[in-house]
Amino acid sequence: GGSTLTQQIAGTLYCDRTDISYSRKLRELWWAIQMERRYSKDQILELYLNKIYFGGGTYGVNAASKYYFGHPATEITPAEAALLVVQLSNPAEFNPFEHPNAVLPRQQNVLDTMVANGYLTAEEAEESFDDYWANFDYTRTGTSAYEMRDDQAPWFSEYVRRQLADMTYGSENIYTSGYTINTSLNLSHQKAAEEIMQDYIAYANRTYQSQITSRQNNAFKTYIPLSELLSLVFNLPSLKLSQQRSESLAMSAYTSEINPVIDIMSLLCGMETLKTNVVSKGNLLIKQRAKKTTIEGTMIALENGTGRIDALVGGSQFDSENQFIRAVQSKLQPGSTFKPLYYSAAIDSRKYTMTTIISDTPRVFRNEDGTPYIPENFKGEWEGDVQVWYALAHSMNVPSIQVLEGIGFDAAINRASRLLGISQADLASRGFVRSYTLGLGVCSVRPIELAQAFATFPNAGKEVTPIAILSIEDKNGNVIRNLEKELRDEQRAKGDSIQLISEETAYIMTQMLTETVQSGTLLYGSGYDSTRYTIHKDKGKGNKFRFYNMNGDAFIMPAAGKTGTTQNWADAWTVGFTPYYTAAFWFGFDTPGQSLGLQITGSTLAGVAWGDFMHVANDGKPYKSFPTMPETITKLDICSVSGGLWTEACGRSNLHTSYFLPGTAPTTPCKRHQDGGFSTTAKVRIKETNTLSGGSFPLDYEPLEMPDLSFLNSKIPSSELYTDEEEEEEEEEQEPTGNWLFD
Repeated sequence: GGSTLTQQIAGTLYCDRTDISYSRKLRELWWAIQMERRYSKDQILELYLNKIYFGGGTYGVNAASKYYFGHPATEITPAEAALLVVQLSNPAEFNPFEHPNAVLPRQQNVLDTMVANGYLTAEEAEESFDDYWANFDYTRTGTSAYEMRDDQAPWFSEYVRRQLADMTYGSENIYTSGYTINTSLNLSHQKAAEEIMQDYIAYANRTYQSQITSRQNNAFKTYIPLSELLSLVFNLPSLKLSQQRSESLAMSAYTSEINPVIDIMSLLCGMETLKTNVVSKGNLLIKQRAKKTTIEGTMIALENGTGRIDALVGGSQFDSENQFIRAVQSKLQPGSTFKPLYYSAAIDSRKYTMTTIISDTPRVFRNEDGTPYIPENFKGEWEGDVQVWYALAHSMNVPSIQVLEGIGFDAAINRASRLLGISQADLASRGFVRSYTLGLGVCSVRPIELAQAFATFPNAGKEVTPIAILSIEDKNGNVIRNLEKELRDEQRAKGDSIQLISEETAYIMTQMLTETVQSGTLLYGSGYDSTRYTIHKDKGKGNKFRFYNMNGDAFIMPAAGKTGTTQNWADAWTVGFTPYYTAAFWFGFDTPGQSLGLQITGSTLAGVAWGDFMHVANDGKPYKSFPTMPETITKLDICSVSGGLWTEACGRSNLHTSYFLPGTAPTTPCKRHQDGGFSTTAKVRIKETNTLSGGSFPLDYEPLEMPDLSFLNSKIPSSELYTDEEEEEEEEEQEPTGNWLFD
């Protein structure tokens, strides 16, 4: 039943060797005969060594040498060559990292044969053998070439691999079939995105842990002595908290000092049970605790016009324990980043314009079932009458709920689902219900969906479909699938339906979202008014969107976006765009119910990370404006206090350039400012920033003295993380009635 080398390589190249049948064996024999007629023995041997499987996911002697020894086959030693020969008979049984004792005698036997045939002396064989095992890496248990590959974009590569597996290529070995996969990745942008995400995830965790430690220390210092006294006076052992503190310190010491030692000892001594028995239960608790207390993050960037995925980071460090691509798999509450979706429906309805006056004052809203909903702004502060553009730029909650109330739930849900690409059948399970909490983003969306929705605005209202794989070529260079062409054909076939919102509405929404960058919650992260707050090298100095053309002339690249921070400070978002790219950034916990704390918000974390990445992505690009203003749009100077046509009496500080759909522009001059000055009833607007260290900081950056809000963690989770199994058994979500949504 054995096969010659020629039969083996013929079967590998021309037959499916998993097919155990006589017909396959006959085909293999026929191909072997053809090869013997055409090629010499040396040529067949060379082909065999370059194509045959050596284990560990490697094909060919050079790939195998890099996997097993860390260098190319040109640098191979006699002992290493002997070990590779042993792999050919049974790579699984004789893998040196899994079964070193099994491979050792066979390797020695091959070396003895080489000595007997005069290829090397006995001394050379012994020296090579001893040197190999003296430097053998015993820690490489359970690794493969795929896991050890030099992947410069592991998150993106994993996303592409999964897409390929979902295609017709799922039944084939995509690693050995010789395919060339042409993708949308911009490697320089990807590297920058990974560096930025690593920096800010680490920063967020340091900040979070310092907050936790500070609260714990204060609690121990204040309450333990009192509790100990009470326990002694009233004989209540359950109040003895000092023991709990000792247990906490012991667990910390074990995690940082003892556990690494056990890891090394179990590997060096081959005592797998040592690690299993001593650590398994402890590690389980540690992993569960880490999942609940470790901040993760994700980002995705798209080209506006094409939908090509420019960069994708699924989380923190990509490894065997962390391969959940949050940008495309996580279902998360979007918070205030959801607002622009239904604001666009409000503009379309013509019930609202950029300058419609809305009251930012406390108010009770009644859901359809009669339950009250009382939203609040951050810090519980109110500004009175504001205009729609200002309410969106500064992420005001009560005005936004009024907008939702004005257009109705159906219009808001239909517009949001259309922009996000969520089917009607999935809306209920995603939390798109007829409730006012929807207005503050209490629903579930994926980051890639939000990026897709926001990219519609700079794309003149046309649908944007994310794409990563552009085309696939076979081993001979023939294009066997052109996925980008297929996508463009599908888009052309849609006709007018590809226009998700009108060109006019897209233009107005883009103008409103630029206000967020220029004067609202993204002012901070974009660097327009902040020269201090950034941790990513020096990217935040000055304006992150200031660039220089080939002549050395400075220009500002237009930018727009929206921040979001969900209830109980559980998720921090920013989604924004320039004329070239749209990017979505999220930071939060994989396990719902945790709070990032008051210092970590969409403005102070996600917005800054977004600004850093967009600086890199747009650097080197020539100036480009957003799509030109449609001829049907009316552009007017408006008084930012009254909403009437601006006059000299309003003052330059109250001039705001606004844009209107046909028939919606104001026609009367401002009546609030009269006689060349300000009336006694004129509202003086105060910008929501605090000045620290010479920079302007968003209001939500300043730490607040608040009561312990941990009891709020029992409310509706703000982030939903699903595995395939969990999604099938998903529990029905409870509708929140709280008001901890802002930003």
